[in-house]
Amino acid sequence: MAGGKNGRILIVDDEQNALRVLSAILKEEGYTVREAMDYSGAVSVVTRDDIDVVITDMKMPDRDGMQLFDYISENHPDIPVIFLTAYGTVDSAVHAITQGAFYYFIKPPDYAKLKGILARALEQRLLKREIESLKSRLGIDEQEGRIIGKATELVKIFETINAVKDSISSVLICGETGTGKELIARSLHYQSTRKRKPFVAVNCAAMPSGLLESELFGYEKGAFTGATARRIGRFEEAADGTVFLDEIGELELQLQAKLLRVLQEKEIERLGSNRKVPVNFRLISSTNRDLAQEIKLGQFREDLYYRINVVNIKVPPLRERKDDIPLLTAEFVKEYCARERKSLQVSSEVMDILQGYEWPGNIRQLRNIIERAAVLARGKTITVRDLPDELRIHTVRKARADSIVRPLREVELEAVRAALLEVKGNKSRAAELLGISRKALYKRLKEIC
Repeated sequence: MAGGKNGRILIVDDEQNALRVLSAILKEEGYTVREAMDYSGAVSVVTRDDIDVVITDMKMPDRDGMQLFDYISENHPDIPVIFLTAYGTVDSAVHAITQGAFYYFIKPPDYAKLKGILARALEQRLLKREIESLKSRLGIDEQEGRIIGKATELVKIFETINAVKDSISSVLICGETGTGKELIARSLHYQSTRKRKPFVAVNCAAMPSGLLESELFGYEKGAFTGATARRIGRFEEAADGTVFLDEIGELELQLQAKLLRVLQEKEIERLGSNRKVPVNFRLISSTNRDLAQEIKLGQFREDLYYRINVVNIKVPPLRERKDDIPLLTAEFVKEYCARERKSLQVSSEVMDILQGYEWPGNIRQLRNIIERAAVLARGKTITVRDLPDELRIHTVRKARADSIVRPLREVELEAVRAALLEVKGNKSRAAELLGISRKALYKRLKEIC
């Protein structure tokens, strides 16, 4: 724990004497103490220092302790807050407890009890830190995830996310399957002022239209066979948060019309009811389709397209950002090594193959291949034998294609290596694959060696 043998405490009180007394008591206990006499000073300390617990007065000259609590809850939610209050502000302190404050004391506090409560607050703070540290080591990120890469197109996406994260405007994320569109949607939400509100993701391609409608709008008891109780829909669940409609191009026209009305009117009707329910959410959508072409074909509503496409983010396929493959590979190896309790590195041959492949399944395919390799790897290094057949076969085919423009001897030797790789060292099968005799193969093997 940072600071002192027991932690770093911020005391906020506009009464100089009370501040001095409590500070001296806590310093005797081994705490490192920071002091502030008002809201502004407290915010400055919390921003600058690694504070473990805040003890604050309720009434202060500029803004009160409740406003300070709101600031800490919003910006440093893992810091416990303990209130010191006079009798006249007990109701406010009790209210703060219901909002998540750790404890409150009436002035002057029972210092022995305060020390005990403070110790408990520090234990909670330490436990939260250990949990976050464990998540970090295991590669766990339940909300945001990490967008990894330094390609020019990706830098532009980072800039767009930063520019529009707090806007209420709809965002449409376009890109091939597996490029990380949901990760970008989550980044938009969890970097925004809505981050403490729900992020509700719905895969429009994963369920039939009728089921999807009830999932989005909810339904009343008896609305249809099997509706034995009221069900709140995803639009209502996302109150003041974000709805992410993944693969919105899969919506049928009838449901597109209903979605357009929701976006226009900011209200819904549950299935089986004619009562209008107000909803408030930000819409982020994604698609792997060319929606402009879908409009021409009459399969997507033009008016809905303009509603959802206020801000457009285009995600490049992995084959167009191959310089990011080593970064992504390193991250995935780290993640799966933690899970499998292994320590692995990637051979240069494997990295060459990964960077030479076209990746039709994009980042999702790369992740799956690295997971497979991490599970299968028998030593300390991920080697070519740990890769699936499609990558090894691609290497052979690429070697054959390259023979058109490369020196014959170089192409022959590389083709021999690739053939042996594909058949796992079986020389008879390698010779058959290359269309040469075993004698000719052995001759070329001598040249390699």
